[in-house]
Amino acid sequence: MVTQPAILLKRLLMPITKNSLYRIIDANFNRAKEGLRVCEDVCRFELNHKRLTSDLKRLRHQLTDSVWQFSLKRLVSARGIEEDVGKSSIPSEFKRKNLEDIFYANAQRVKESIRVLEECAKLLNKDSTRQFKRLRYQMYALEKKVAKQF
Repeated sequence: MVTQPAILLKRLLMPITKNSLYRIIDANFNRAKEGLRVCEDVCRFELNHKRLTSDLKRLRHQLTDSVWQFSLKRLVSARGIEEDVGKSSIPSEFKRKNLEDIFYANAQRVKESIRVLEECAKLLNKDSTRQFKRLRYQMYALEKKVAKQF
């Protein structure tokens, strides 16, 4: 009988399939875009800050442009919502106190997701890694500007 840790180790040592890679890219692209939209709406409707709203919207569109190289059709085809073992929410997601908390939680989500895209791009198109890194650093800068507004 094979133990659970042995199965997990075997899986970790197997090369990643392209479908799995595209699922990772799809999930993180969606997560980053959704997070950017939340941040954008906080700047728009809570802070009433035209420039920050515009900058976040621009970043969201740049992210879409950067992901086009992977073919959105291919990403959607690889999507596996039914077998996603990590789609459940965790308790901390329900503990937001105000729009500032919502902004920071989503800014963190965006940065993490873009980092995953950056890492996965190394396996498909090394040149695009720089694009994702640039977008991630733009988000760091925007987060700092928004922090001054709260």
